[in-house]
Amino acid sequence: MNYTSMIFSPTGGTEKVAAALTATWGIASLVVDLTNAKTDFSNIVFQPEDVTVIAVPSYGGRVPKLAAERIQKVHGNGSKAVLVCVYGNREYEDTLAELEDLAKEAGFQVTAAVAGIAEHSIVRRFAAGRPDAEDQRILAGFGQTIQERLKRGEKSGIIPGSRPYKQTGSGMIPQTGTACVQCGLCAAQCPAGAIDSTDAGKINAEKCISCMRCVKICPQQAKALDPAGLTKVAAMLEKVCSDRKTCELY
Repeated sequence: MNYTSMIFSPTGGTEKVAAALTATWGIASLVVDLTNAKTDFSNIVFQPEDVTVIAVPSYGGRVPKLAAERIQKVHGNGSKAVLVCVYGNREYEDTLAELEDLAKEAGFQVTAAVAGIAEHSIVRRFAAGRPDAEDQRILAGFGQTIQERLKRGEKSGIIPGSRPYKQTGSGMIPQTGTACVQCGLCAAQCPAGAIDSTDAGKINAEKCISCMRCVKICPQQAKALDPAGLTKVAAMLEKVCSDRKTCELY
């Protein structure tokens, strides 16, 4: 089956879940990186016979604002979409509902929606190592079910979430330590263009979406969150993130 992969995955977890879901589908005919700030997403046009996997992480129970803005620019033209939201074992709340609305507004027909789990992007000990072997087995099974739905021309069932969507809170802004050598990698790969290209220590707090890509990719490990703030967040998440949650298909 020919399909397009359209993914917003700053730290790689969402990409892993989408790959497990489509493991038996073959290689995507087109890959659209929603984190690439240089792409003109208004030039991306799909045909009615196309199938597109649209995958995003859940940020506080919502679609990341930047991902939403970019999805709104593409042209679905009545093609089919498989929605994927990935969360760090807390809750995904209104993420799938918002993603469903965005996909339909962009002209897609929603065939299925999947919620998957990956390592928490801020407190990485939660859901560490996921999607693991059990997740991959479940997701591969979902992928086969979705293929059958596509053959039969079926649409998704009721996708959970509330409208209006929940309000989002403020994120955590990474700090730059003395180990920084000004290599420029974080600035070049920041999805929001929030890091100064001439001084990696300067981060535009209004642009930063707390995606943690700069923390993940820094070769010097010079980007990090405030330890006291991170400890506080970890304590808040301890109860809600400790019990293992499983993947879901709608």
